Parts: sequence; structure tokens; C-alpha cells
Amino acid sequence: MESSGSVIHLLLTVLDLGGTFVFAISGAVAAVRYRLDIFGVMVLAFAAGNAGGITRDLLIGAVPPAAIANWSYLGVSILAGFVVYFWYPLIARLSNPVLWFDAVGLAFFAVAGAEKALVYHLNPVMAALLGMLTGIGGGMLRDVLVNQIPSVLRADLYALAALAGAVVVVAGNVLGLHPVIPAVVGGLLCFVLRFMAIHYGWHLPAAHASWDTESGNARSDSDKHR
Repeated sequence: MESSGSVIHLLLTVLDLGGTFVFAISGAVAAVRYRLDIFGVMVLAFAAGNAGGITRDLLIGAVPPAAIANWSYLGVSILAGFVVYFWYPLIARLSNPVLWFDAVGLAFFAVAGAEKALVYHLNPVMAALLGMLTGIGGGMLRDVLVNQIPSVLRADLYALAALAGAVVVVAGNVLGLHPVIPAVVGGLLCFVLRFMAIHYGWHLPAAHASWDTESGNARSDSDKHR
């Protein structure tokens, strides 16, 4: 049991710090695109890299949150901010660096969130939902801070990809599998779904509205047929 607990602790640490670094890069890239100064880059890097994990820890009672109690999270976020600030031209060669780093971070955090929720004995359904919340939290705060509609609210596979990865982790736990196996499979599934959504434009059905010229209000298509 002690060995299994050590493996889970190491897995959570690797996933958390890996997700923090990748999401922090996505936040720093967004900051550079909006021409923020170096302080703004660091703030956005930390916010994007740690919002999801802090929210998760507060909800499950893991206080103080790891991102605040452990200096490693701040260090990883600052490192990511400096990498982007000084080497942005190299990162910008990617077609859309924010989206790609965001996809990797989403996979890391969706898996880590579900795994930590299980460690704190949440039931499987809530653990999967908390994994999804952990995955989408950093990206949401990053988008809000740069005055964009959060990706999770747009019609693409974002929250659904995170939920799918978290469900794999929970299913593996229910089946009694070694935690590394569902973590790897869940992370890959989340990333592949997000990759396909970005590359091929996969998305969920979006609401459509037309403008009511008489009242000056937007109406959904369903309103037309009432």
C-alpha cells in the first residue's frame, strides 16, 4: 500500500507540474500577443498555469492548495514565462501556439484532477467532473484576463475532451488498474480529441440567432417557430 501511495504521489506531482508548465506557456504566449510587459507575462503565466489546480484543491479540501504551499509551482510558472518572453519567436513558429500548449496542458490537468479527487475519496462521477474542471480552469482565466470568450464556452471539443480523459482515469480506478495505465491512456485520449478538434474543426452544435429588427433583440432559431 505504501508503494502504491508513493507511485500515486509521484504521478500527481509530475502531472501537476507538467500541466502547470505547459498551461503557463500558453498564458505567457497570450500575454506576449497582447503586448503586455514582463510583469504581465508572469502574472498571466501563473494564472493560466495554476487556476485549475487551485480550484480543484479548494473544492476537495486540500488546503492550502499545492500551487500556494509549494514554491515549485511558482518556479515552474516563472520559468515558463521567461522562456516565452525571451524566445517567443521560436514558439511563434507553431501555427497556433496557445491552442497547442493549451491542448497538452488540458490533458495533464484533466488526468491529475481526476486522480487527486480519487485520492481524496470523491465518488467516481464527481471525480470525473472535477478532472474536467481542473483541465478547463487555467484556460478560462487566461482567456478572461485577455478579454476573450473562454475556449470552453465556444463550440469546440474542449471541456468534452477533458471529461473523456478524466473518465478513463476514473474507470481505471474502478477496475483496479495500476494508476499509470489509465493516466497515460486518459491523457492521450484528451489530447487526441483536442488535436482533432483543432486540426479538423470538430465542434459541438452551436446556438444560432437572428436579429429581430422590430424589437432589436436577438432571437434563437427555436424562437422563430413558437
